[in-house]
Amino acid sequence: MLLKDIPQDSRPREKLLARGPGALSNAELLALLIRTGLQGKNALQIGEELVQKFGGVAGLLHATPDEIKGIKGLGPAKTAELIAVLELARRALAEELKEKTLFATPQAVRDYLQLQLGSRPYEVFAVLFLDSQHRLIVLEEMFRGTLTQTSVYPREVVIRALALNAASVVLAHNHPSGTAKPSRADEALTQTLKSALALVDVRVLDHFVVTSTGAVSMAELGLL
Repeated sequence: MLLKDIPQDSRPREKLLARGPGALSNAELLALLIRTGLQGKNALQIGEELVQKFGGVAGLLHATPDEIKGIKGLGPAKTAELIAVLELARRALAEELKEKTLFATPQAVRDYLQLQLGSRPYEVFAVLFLDSQHRLIVLEEMFRGTLTQTSVYPREVVIRALALNAASVVLAHNHPSGTAKPSRADEALTQTLKSALALVDVRVLDHFVVTSTGAVSMAELGLL
């Protein structure tokens, strides 16, 4: 069925204008971005395919550009638009964290880290540098590794903390395996960084282990 064959009051654009965005399903919202389909598959059907393939909007937000490119019916322009929307979502979360005390919005921190690190196929070690009021200065990906390990150099973390005049940090790294449980190596690294940063009066507030489905706080587990 073509979109023009759908009753007018049920078409995504008309439905949004008449009833507001909350009335639309995830697939209908995506159809508005996709706009046109291809022979045998309209924009709404492509939107439904995206939702099913990635398990909902949260899964789509964690999708990599290569995964999105693999959807039949999404050419370079449409793929670029979807990737741009994902980036806007990441930036919106970053702006929220910069304007508010970080731990006033713990779920926003988890969502932000998932968007930034959750879908990476390789291990990334990142640091959220915070000011004296626990507001985000910047998140920096400091080290990259293989699927199993990352080499982290405490000296470089200390240098960046001093350069940014950070008062505290939140550490984060992803587990591409999908297992969010901190390892003994994670615990040892956290203590090493905590000791190194304490020498320059920078506190380690937390260390998150991130996967595509969640982010586990080592502080909440009593491991900090």
